[in-house]
Amino acid sequence: MLQHPQCKGSRRCYTCGFKMHFSSVSPKLLLQLCISTIHSIFASVFSKVRYWTAGGCKGSVSVLPAAAAAAAAADSKLNQSKDRDATTPTSVNYHFTRKCNYKCGFCFHTAKTSFVLPLEEAQRGLKLLKESGMEKINFSGGEPFLHEKGEFLGEMVQFCKQDLQLPSVSIVSNGSMIKEKWFQKYGAYLDILAVSCDSFDEATNQLIGRAQGRKSHLENLYKIRNWCQQYKVAFKINSVINTFNIDEDMSEHIMELNPVRWKVFQCLLIDGENAGQDALREAERFVISDQQFQEFLDRHSNVSCLVPESNEKMRNSYLILDEYMRFLDCREGRKDPSKSILDVPLYLPTHPPTTGTHLQSSAGPAQLPLRRSAATCQMKEPFERQLAS
Repeated sequence: MLQHPQCKGSRRCYTCGFKMHFSSVSPKLLLQLCISTIHSIFASVFSKVRYWTAGGCKGSVSVLPAAAAAAAAADSKLNQSKDRDATTPTSVNYHFTRKCNYKCGFCFHTAKTSFVLPLEEAQRGLKLLKESGMEKINFSGGEPFLHEKGEFLGEMVQFCKQDLQLPSVSIVSNGSMIKEKWFQKYGAYLDILAVSCDSFDEATNQLIGRAQGRKSHLENLYKIRNWCQQYKVAFKINSVINTFNIDEDMSEHIMELNPVRWKVFQCLLIDGENAGQDALREAERFVISDQQFQEFLDRHSNVSCLVPESNEKMRNSYLILDEYMRFLDCREGRKDPSKSILDVPLYLPTHPPTTGTHLQSSAGPAQLPLRRSAATCQMKEPFERQLAS
């Protein structure tokens, strides 16, 4: 018979089956005895409860092992279900191209290859993601409007909304390649468009690399805002805060443009992309401290649409799919690719980056709900109510 450690010797406790004179027991030992006894009682009660709720009441005591096995199997299925839920790619950022016409010094997804999947293969991968739980897709790059002058992007946007019936389809772009005729052809299938703007000073944009010749980045920004309003696409702005714009006050311009969201990112270093030996960029000179980032946020606390994204949040919450349709894990400060979902159908990373119950991206527009469906899709809910959620 088992003994409690404190009962070894000539005296044994009640739990061990022998009486014990409490007068000879220290208060500390008595407390341990009480706790042990209560624990034993609860263990016995829970054992019986599990037996009866598992169906043991329908047969003899010999049914207990089978009932226990059934309960264990049920627990296992429940845990498997939770695991599946935890790895469901509900929101994905698809960087289908790395090519870009800008040279932003801090870019963490640089043009290391010009590869772009054929449209049919990209659509096959998107269908696989939809079948495995994807609800929101965000297309990014590189510059997504650069490849085939936006036609490739438009075809994917239309496919995701019209064929896959995804609740949210969005794009992140630098805005330089967007034309109104694209909105005329594909605007009905797009829910949200985010345009990157790091400064409202053209000279600062030139220093950062967010410029192309004499074209005005800010003129494009206002033009695209107007098109979004005209074609009922939610307009959003993304800004990367760095050493060149850290002291700027953007409040007036942001409130004038009135985006549904202003995503503010802290400049992030990724080994092999914008830092380290194999990097195409040297972004160290753009990096700011957490304190500087917080000071920028405090300066713009009056802007209600501001949504901050720190380095920690970016590393842990971005679900990135690269040009080969491989998931990229950035948690270690570099991009570790999974196998392509095209080579291993429905493959999901074993421990994908996530900050919530489901894998949800914070990479801009993919976080915002649907405004409306295209002509062939059903209306979901009023646009204003969705943006408020």
